[in-house]
Amino acid sequence: MKVLVTGSAGFIGFHTVKRLLKENCNIIGLDNINNYYDANLKYHRLAETGISKEDIEWDKPVESKIYDNYLFYRTNLEDTSKIDYLFKTENFDYVVHLAAQPGVRYSLKHPHAYIDSNIKGFINILEACRHYPVKHLVYASTSSIYGANRKIPFSEHHNVDHPVSLYAATKKANELMTHTYSHLFNIPSTGLRFFTVYGPWGRPDMALFLFTKAILEEKPIQVFNNGNMLRDFTYVDDIVEGIYRVMKKPATPNAGFDSLNPDPASSYAPYRIFNIGNSKPVNLLTFIQTLEEVLGKKAIKEMMPMQDGDIPETWADINDLTENTNYTPKTNISKGIKHFVDWYKKYYKK
Repeated sequence: MKVLVTGSAGFIGFHTVKRLLKENCNIIGLDNINNYYDANLKYHRLAETGISKEDIEWDKPVESKIYDNYLFYRTNLEDTSKIDYLFKTENFDYVVHLAAQPGVRYSLKHPHAYIDSNIKGFINILEACRHYPVKHLVYASTSSIYGANRKIPFSEHHNVDHPVSLYAATKKANELMTHTYSHLFNIPSTGLRFFTVYGPWGRPDMALFLFTKAILEEKPIQVFNNGNMLRDFTYVDDIVEGIYRVMKKPATPNAGFDSLNPDPASSYAPYRIFNIGNSKPVNLLTFIQTLEEVLGKKAIKEMMPMQDGDIPETWADINDLTENTNYTPKTNISKGIKHFVDWYKKYYKK
């Protein structure tokens, strides 16, 4: 089977490609390798899968030097003609759409980047799936979508009409856009709401990366909301396992869907939404303490107020995902942090 993985030079995309290659899928990876964070980290991820930086040109396929079932394209999602051509020529069976402009705080200062990638780029994926039908479209959503909702744990069956950041709003828009296309064109689609993903090769703008760097350099770390935060930290291998299991089970219509009492997580169309998390929220100060123990160094904490666009607590109800795919997260926070720190020290030669 042939799978398109967008965002394949990104954190989750890179790990997803590696997993699918192990399953002997034919993979086409797509990424624009932008400079939202250090592009060298993205090139190094690609190198791990045999894609050489020197071989990469815009909109031209690059063959992996390690895997004979992997091609990579550097392409912009917003380039309608290029996306259309890619779908027309490659005849994908599955699409795992992970490319997006991420980050809550960045969206406060750079809103147009989110419209370009998360709206314009996303409609190009939907249109391509419409004209060149696929067996299943799986795409990344986010726990940030729960916004002002305070009903814990977060369930896919809850209303999520009150986002508190543009990033979350674009992801909510993605879910609505996808439902429309599933309804109109019978595209099987599943949105996955990721909960605070961490692990080796992670994003430098995420807390674990920032904290590790600062503690090793004996610089202060910023602890927002004075540490009164809970996060459902989820190890990247658990996330990828969930993606793989969902991909293999295309969404189907909910035969019991009630239009008078509509369920936000399903539809009369082949459309589903799942949370994908660890379902064991950790206090931010406990998270920092665990990192201190792994590093063998104390953090210098700078207590800060709550940031605009942030939410104080995330906690994934994963019952639906478990029921549908037998998904069970396996990596606890201590083990996961150690894996990250081991990678970080090796990568940065600390």
